[in-house]
Amino acid sequence: MSQSVAQVSFASVHVITDLSAIPTGLFASGSVVTIGAYDGLHVGHREIIEQVTKRATADRRTSVLVTFSPHPAQILRPSEAPKLLTDRDQKLRLLESTGIDAVVMIAFDRIQAQETPEDFVKRVLVDALDVKCLIVGEDFCFGKDRRGNVELLTQQGVQYGFVVEPSHLVAGHDDVTASSTYIRLLIQNGDIEAANMYLGRQHELAGTVVHGDARGRTVGFPTANVEVPKMLCQPGDGVYAGWYVRPARDGEPERVYPAAINIGRRPTFYVDAPVSLIEAHVIGETDIDLYGEVATLRFVKRLRGEQKFSGVDELKVQLMLDIANAEAALNA
Repeated sequence: MSQSVAQVSFASVHVITDLSAIPTGLFASGSVVTIGAYDGLHVGHREIIEQVTKRATADRRTSVLVTFSPHPAQILRPSEAPKLLTDRDQKLRLLESTGIDAVVMIAFDRIQAQETPEDFVKRVLVDALDVKCLIVGEDFCFGKDRRGNVELLTQQGVQYGFVVEPSHLVAGHDDVTASSTYIRLLIQNGDIEAANMYLGRQHELAGTVVHGDARGRTVGFPTANVEVPKMLCQPGDGVYAGWYVRPARDGEPERVYPAAINIGRRPTFYVDAPVSLIEAHVIGETDIDLYGEVATLRFVKRLRGEQKFSGVDELKVQLMLDIANAEAALNA
């Protein structure tokens, strides 16, 4: 492992990045484990994690989620890697609410990608975690050439004395199976309400507030230009109702403000902007300094697609309507 921190406490969750430095006694009674990328921690993921925590409680064992950092696709096929629904820290924050006892973060690189499923089971699950029960999705695959599946794991369980319980996939509100891939598609198409139903929460993006061209302020609607890491999945171009979250600082808790969020290339001012920008207008606040802070945006509802207006006056009228519609959506 190349991680500098061997084991840390992330509030109520043990986060382990070095299998040689596991706290003494953490797995003294064995463990109940699940494995996967768990990007997004959607309703399907939470169903599996709930099975793990309930089984661990009943058997008086430690509940464990084994995951990988970075996402394996970023190493194996970087040009095709999916945009992530959660970054590392967000994933850990979400895991706090699940009741899981420990999270094992496996550093994923091309060397790790060559490890056989059998070696992974012995090194990680058996020797490090003393697994007694393994719960994974019925379509789970891992290891070199993705040979590791429920059938192989069951065979390994017979050899090493643990049971494997495949978990059925969870269907969403429209009978489509909950999956990170499907949720990404919904978000990128701007269908944020459906995505949120599958996530079981509001989709979030975190980024640094940077200086832009100040056009919002010049037309009377100042915005925070939030620069989000390119690896994260952002909604399709359009205007959204959402929340702007300022981080806790100086002993004060985080502060949450209603916001109208625009994602797009601003065709009213630019003919061919190269990338879409994320700009959040904090409703009711016109004179707060946000530059340099890390903001979190929570998306609630898509209000409209991106439009090109004839000029600033027409744009102002629409912005006033957007703010009113955002407030109505957030108060619904």
